[in-house]
Amino acid sequence: MDKQKSIELLNKAVADELQAVHQYMYFHFHLDDMGYQPLSMLFKRIAIEEMGHVERIAERILFLKGDVEMAPAGPVEKIQEAEQMVAKAAAMEEGSAADYNRAARLCGENEDSASKQLFESLVADEERHFDEYDKQLDHIKRYGPSYLALQSFGSSPEQAGGE
Repeated sequence: MDKQKSIELLNKAVADELQAVHQYMYFHFHLDDMGYQPLSMLFKRIAIEEMGHVERIAERILFLKGDVEMAPAGPVEKIQEAEQMVAKAAAMEEGSAADYNRAARLCGENEDSASKQLFESLVADEERHFDEYDKQLDHIKRYGPSYLALQSFGSSPEQAGGE
């Protein structure tokens, strides 16, 4: 097994997961400010799950005697329209699932079955996240502004982040 090859793949995954955490928290803050509690909380919950992914990946890197690179893959995109946020998140999750499938295959070829299994478990999580965002996107497209407006009912200004 070439440990360095696995460490490189795992560190790329750390960068992607950190990027997701930053992007989703940005979306969470803005959606919360707009009063879209359910959608805001979806982004927050998934960001926390992505933090758990970083931890699991980091543990594997350290086991392989590598160093964890804690730099996100890129800057946060300043998207402030709810539908565009959800579309961006769905695309990110779909891309991650494809990347992790590829990484799992490469780890298998590299005779690193533990990293392969880690990537396979991440694929399942990313596909679940994609499904959640895809359903939200479908609702927004199907019901339009009415769907988003319904999310603000029951939110007090304090809950929505306002004054």
